[in-house]
Parts: sequence; structure tokens; C-alpha cells
Amino acid sequence: MKIRVVDYMTRNVYTLSPEATVADAIELIKKTGHDSFPVVDSENRLVGYVSAVDIVGAKPETRIRDVMSKQLYVARDFMDLRDVARVMFRTGHSKLPVVDESNKLVGIISNADVIRSQIERVDPLKVEKLKKTLEKVHGVKVNVERGKVEVSKLIPTQSKVYADELRGRIHEIKRGLAEPVIVIKKDSRYFLVDGHHRAVAAMKLGIVELDAYLISVDGSVELGIEKMAKKKGLNSLRDVEIIEDVPHPLVEITFRNMG
Repeated sequence: MKIRVVDYMTRNVYTLSPEATVADAIELIKKTGHDSFPVVDSENRLVGYVSAVDIVGAKPETRIRDVMSKQLYVARDFMDLRDVARVMFRTGHSKLPVVDESNKLVGIISNADVIRSQIERVDPLKVEKLKKTLEKVHGVKVNVERGKVEVSKLIPTQSKVYADELRGRIHEIKRGLAEPVIVIKKDSRYFLVDGHHRAVAAMKLGIVELDAYLISVDGSVELGIEKMAKKKGLNSLRDVEIIEDVPHPLVEITFRNMG
């Protein structure tokens, strides 16, 4: 399945005006922790790009238009993310502005987003495998569609999430990133199969709907996950326990305090 830039780009982008000053850029670096920014005009058209390297040695009152780069590599939201990754790798750029046909800024894609697309994306093969398993086990036809699901209606099938992973998901959603969750729809009930950290993060942020793969199952079928959720007393995302003092297993495996 083609992975597009639009699926992983950050839509909420910090920008600078060409009339802003180097002092403004320094303040934005301090505020955001980022080291480079697209430069846009009053109509949000991309006119340049400025990095921390560009402003080194410049006077605080210097206008951004005088230090910004004007020859830019850009991406389009419909492009294959792998092609964009190749451009970034070959040119040494860690970020590319994403523009529309009118050269208006619609997002930004970073090398971190490229990595994330490989390790965190919902693989359609996973959805297809679950569909076939349900059909084989229960002997029924299962329908899959992409749509929206109300966060408040989700019934979890996992009783715990990790606080450190949850903070990461909250950060991603605030940046405009939201992986689709996988949900089994049975009658008017929605059983969350994959994406518990994302769903709990959305609940905490007050987000009403999430993008989802919806797997519809006949109401007469008794699902194993349905029994499990009932046994654990899971009726809504509020029943999911947040583990505060134990790191996510992957973090525990990869992190070592060398002090």
C-alpha cells in the first residue's frame, strides 16, 4: 500500500514572516525547540526557509528575508513518502515543507516522520489478516471500511496503557498526527482492537472522533475479545488503567542509565 506524505506530515507548522527579524527567529527557536522554519508571506505562500545556521552571526534586527534560503526542496501531500525520504537522504535535509498547487504551505515532513511511518503505522495487512481470521473462525462474511469512530463509544480490549507512551501519543496528536485505530463494529458497539494509547490520548485531549479501520461483524457472532472485555470490566476508555511508574517494555529494553 502506498504511504503518502499527507498521512504523516505535520499540519500545524511554526512559520516566520520575511519581515520578521533574527531576534524573532531566536525566540521561536527557544519556544519550540525547532532549529528551522518555513518562511511564508501574508497569504501563507512559501517564500523561503530559515535555519539556525542561517542566522548565526547575523544582527538581531536583520530581516529574515535577508538571511533565508530561497532555493528550496519541497514536497506535495500526494507524493509517495518513500520518494520524499530518498530526496531528504540524498540532499541532507531533515525537513521538507509541503505545499499545494498554489505554493501555499499545508504542512511539513521530517525524517522523524519517515521513521515513524515504518515503525508505527497501521499495516493494512494486519487489518486484512484480522478480517480473514474472523471469517474463518466464525464462518461469516466480514466487511472492512475506512471511516470515523466516536471516541466515547470505543470499548477497550486492553486494560492498561503506559504513561510514557501515552505522553508521546498526546504530543503526536497535538502536532496533527493521528494513526487510524482498528475497531470491530458489532451492532452498535465498537470494540477497539489496535490503538489503545492513541484512543486514550484522544480522550484526554477531548477529541470527539478518530480515523479508523472499521471491521463490521454480524451481531449474532460472539467474539473472543467481547468476552475478554466483559470479564475485565471494560466498558469505556475510562476503564483503562494508566501505568505511571513502569516504562513501556520497549523503553525498558532500549534505555539504560549510564550515570
